[in-house]
Amino acid sequence: MLIAIDGPAGAGKTTVSRALADRLGYRYIDTGALYRGVAYEVTKQAVDPEDDLDLARLCARLELKFVEDKGNLRLFSDGTDISDRIRTPQITMLASAVSARPVIRNYLLDLQRKLGQEKAAVFEGRDMGTVVFPEADLKFFLDASTRKRALRRFEELKSKSHQTFKEVENEIQRRDRNDSTRDLSPLKPASDAIMIDSTNLTVNEVVDLMVSYTMKLARAES
Repeated sequence: MLIAIDGPAGAGKTTVSRALADRLGYRYIDTGALYRGVAYEVTKQAVDPEDDLDLARLCARLELKFVEDKGNLRLFSDGTDISDRIRTPQITMLASAVSARPVIRNYLLDLQRKLGQEKAAVFEGRDMGTVVFPEADLKFFLDASTRKRALRRFEELKSKSHQTFKEVENEIQRRDRNDSTRDLSPLKPASDAIMIDSTNLTVNEVVDLMVSYTMKLARAES
């Protein structure tokens, strides 16, 4: 199957998607990393993030690809592993901004759909079920309270950033506004998505729930 998992920042999508893929023996694709990769190259190459012509030229020469390393997918840009370089707060906010540019979304739409052709994959993002894979076999929308999402992101960033909890919470709220109000592919559940609130659930409980839906669909189709 092809499984799409969408949701806002800090909802636990990455951890859950990776765990679900491991449980099913599927590939895990973090599409947010692709947007971060573009944002990283925008910064590195001093491209104007609001100039569509410059962005189009950047996309034409970009070579983003995932490479498996000891069970983990690492993101490479032009042969260089940038997986750790794309996780800074600055790249996070710029990724949210460039994701609203049509030229960037069109470039990555093609790339993501090519990655999904073989199926047997879990795709994590913000518009997987609504735009990239509207025909996905299963669509989940994973959410949690704003405070819970901010706490999770704060714990994740503690060793990499000096941001306070309040700064992280404000950043989460800004990203929510940016992602949900943009004109192109706004963050929202697909009409047929299964809604899961992870505020009071552990990772294993969320994954168990997703696996149960997966098995139920598999039995219905067999």
